[in-house]
Amino acid sequence: MAKEGKPKRSSAAERAREQIKAKTVAAPLRPGVYMFKDARGKVIYIGKAKSLRARLRSYLRRGDGRYQLRFLLDRARDVETLVTASETEALMLENNLIKQHKPRYNIKLKDDKSYLSVKITTKDPWPRILVTRKITRDGNTYLGPFPSASGLRRTVDTVRKVFPLRTCSDGVFRNRSRPCLEYQIKRCMAPCVLEVDRTEYDRHLDGATKLLEGKTESLLSDLEDRMREASGSERFEEAARVRDRMAAVRQAVEGQKVVVHGGGDRDVFGACREAGYMEVAVLMVRAGKLVSHSSYHFEDLELPDDELLSSLLGRFYEGGRFVPDQVLLPFAVEGMEALAEYLSAKRDHPRRVKVMVPQRGDKRALVDMARDNAAHAMSERGDEGRRREAMLEELGKKLGLASSPKRIECFDISHVSGEAVVASMVAFDEAVADKDGYRRYRLRGVQRNDDFAAMKEVLDRRLKRGKAEGGLPDLIVVDGGKGQLGVAVEAMRELGVEEVEVCALAKERVRGPASSKEVERIEDRVFRPGRSNAITFRRNSPALFLLQQVRDEAHRFAITFHRSLRSKARLRSGLDEVAGVGPARRKALLSRFGSLKRIRRASQSELAETPGVSAELARRILAELGV
Repeated sequence: MAKEGKPKRSSAAERAREQIKAKTVAAPLRPGVYMFKDARGKVIYIGKAKSLRARLRSYLRRGDGRYQLRFLLDRARDVETLVTASETEALMLENNLIKQHKPRYNIKLKDDKSYLSVKITTKDPWPRILVTRKITRDGNTYLGPFPSASGLRRTVDTVRKVFPLRTCSDGVFRNRSRPCLEYQIKRCMAPCVLEVDRTEYDRHLDGATKLLEGKTESLLSDLEDRMREASGSERFEEAARVRDRMAAVRQAVEGQKVVVHGGGDRDVFGACREAGYMEVAVLMVRAGKLVSHSSYHFEDLELPDDELLSSLLGRFYEGGRFVPDQVLLPFAVEGMEALAEYLSAKRDHPRRVKVMVPQRGDKRALVDMARDNAAHAMSERGDEGRRREAMLEELGKKLGLASSPKRIECFDISHVSGEAVVASMVAFDEAVADKDGYRRYRLRGVQRNDDFAAMKEVLDRRLKRGKAEGGLPDLIVVDGGKGQLGVAVEAMRELGVEEVEVCALAKERVRGPASSKEVERIEDRVFRPGRSNAITFRRNSPALFLLQQVRDEAHRFAITFHRSLRSKARLRSGLDEVAGVGPARRKALLSRFGSLKRIRRASQSELAETPGVSAELARRILAELGV
């Protein structure tokens, strides 16, 4: 029997390979960025190199360890190169191009705005501390991002208990006439209405910043000095307050582990690789203490370890993330000097960032700890993946599907007596919420209180778009009973959609007279086309739990959108009816007074003090608001 050979490439693929080889030969021996493109001209991979020609040759050279990128070259039909003056410029250009093109085979790092950060409003006369997901260049100070939202909120709560800083919004701050409850319970110095010692306030702000930065040893030392000084001056009440603050700080940081005596600020990277999967753990050490950690999972990427880590490092410090004094790596990557220069330029501190691969001692022990965390995270992720796979397999069997549903989409309708009718669609991919796939719909072509027509409209819109773009789910879940299921089946039949499965999930209800002490509780029921009876699941079934999770998320998403529209409508009913009040003036009024209620209470002269509001317009506003 003749030995079976490898499948031959198409003539188009062969011509593309020859074209890439020709461009490789012509590529300069200079640093820069290269972009592989597919047959449609879409960028599928972006990389940087110290020498463009050497890097591209390594992709084409058979027998080289880097030839594991064959999957990429089989899809590539062209390559484009951009020359830069230095490796640092190549690193910055690579980051910008990845953000612009979002290539299929580059690592996808969760955007920093999805993490919480701390904003210190240093531009305000009396700064406050806020938790935010958005980092902007507005002159204020940002700390983070922090991967643990719950841990950050606990720390901020401790800060507000220990350091009496203002917490109110600017609108409330400007309009206070007497101290609020925060002042009464000694959590604010009330700079809104009282004469406050600026030095004392700045001292509290500095202490809060040190606690958030993890510099607790310096903070405790300062507090102890203040306690001793107050005690020595016989200000015993003040000394007792400082003592209590020290106890609260120690309690807040007691879970932090001292990893290096006298150590500074470091980010420690550790990696664990299994086939096409890679887990990278990052330990964040501040002032010698492990204050936070995060991990990143990459799959279906057969890129070499050093290239994966290099790409992660280039994107990890985007979005205003804190840059430490040292970055410790498990192995060397190309362009470490360029990375150090790039990170040093992002810091306000003149000290240069060191990027190193420690071989022994405490620093190597930290890298080993990060590697162990990466291995543990990969193990947990594998267990979680197997649980999700079993959950989807059970769901497919219970619903009588041909295979386990990979992508599930759920639809829900929300309104109050027909007002602001909206719909939501949430998507779950491999039993995990795909928030990029969430959609909101404003429904205008339906009658009041007609949930069936609303469901029909939103399904028509979704299925038409899916057919046109080629992106339909495996399973559609509608919130409701047999009626909603019938609407979904009708919409699919009219559009000729046969490859998508559908089911309806009816909420739990109670049957029996309200006055009776004994009522029958009917659990959530699942309906499928062609079946008159509901499908029953065993109690605590993971598959039923997944359906309930999808349904509840769709309901939450719809309710949030509905409430937002109703809130905007209420504001419009007040100010937008006034001739001469546009978006800018409405924003100025609400910013100054804080609410529509406060605007009604204001006098004509007070309204006229708002920028852009004349005396005549102030009179019309009060008249329109019924004052």
